Amino acid sequence: MGSAARLGLTVHDAAVLHDSNTLTLRLRPCDVLARVAPAAHQCARLEVAVAARLAEVGSPVAVLESPEVFARDGYVTTFWTYYAPVTTHPVPDAEYVDALERLHAGMRRVDLPTPHVTDRVSEARSLVADHDRTPELADADRAFLAGTLDRMCRAVSESGRPEQLLHGEPHPGNLLPTRAGPLFIDFETCCRGPVEFDLAHTPDGVGDHYPGVDHRLLRDCRILVLAMITAWRWDRDDQFPDGHRLGIEWLGALRKATAELDR
Repeated sequence: MGSAARLGLTVHDAAVLHDSNTLTLRLRPCDVLARVAPAAHQCARLEVAVAARLAEVGSPVAVLESPEVFARDGYVTTFWTYYAPVTTHPVPDAEYVDALERLHAGMRRVDLPTPHVTDRVSEARSLVADHDRTPELADADRAFLAGTLDRMCRAVSESGRPEQLLHGEPHPGNLLPTRAGPLFIDFETCCRGPVEFDLAHTPDGVGDHYPGVDHRLLRDCRILVLAMITAWRWDRDDQFPDGHRLGIEWLGALRKATAELDR
């Protein structure tokens, strides 16, 4: 609220909209969205830079309230336009495909230094290898998860598909249905790689109908993404709601997916 006041915003109340590794707040009466996260685990400046450039080229993205990143007491805060929900129903596949196509087209016009998909996989692999950070991960599960990350990372790296700037996690939770149409949010995970990596985060109908998709690579990317998000859930510092249960559930799903791959 203090940072918002520095922008000249009038704030009497901050309502929590989402609380996990990043805290999302609706500030009132100015009706602005604030995102707050630990500075040590954030790429807020990259997120703001990417969102600003994408807005300039007309991509379907949430608009910044301010390009400034506020750092205070070990946390970073960014301010965005608040979009009132227009429906509780998921974005239809056809609209999802169209929005993601337009996002990717805009991203091909943005030239910013970003990590590669393999860098994000390396982060997950380091987490799995660190017993102190993942103390509840059983040895057999640790070996399986590490092996799956390595195997699927090689498959994606050696695919030979064109690469570009990606959202990194364009799942339904990061696509807002608004009066202006579907808009993407949360660009802190931007990276470079094949579009199939982005599609692996979307519902099946989106990936299956995206133009020019390599379906074999999409399958490999889906397994890779499942391995990555499973690794995050075993981090002792993870604050994802019900994360431990999901970590167990996703390990089972990952074993099933790799078994089908080997048939």
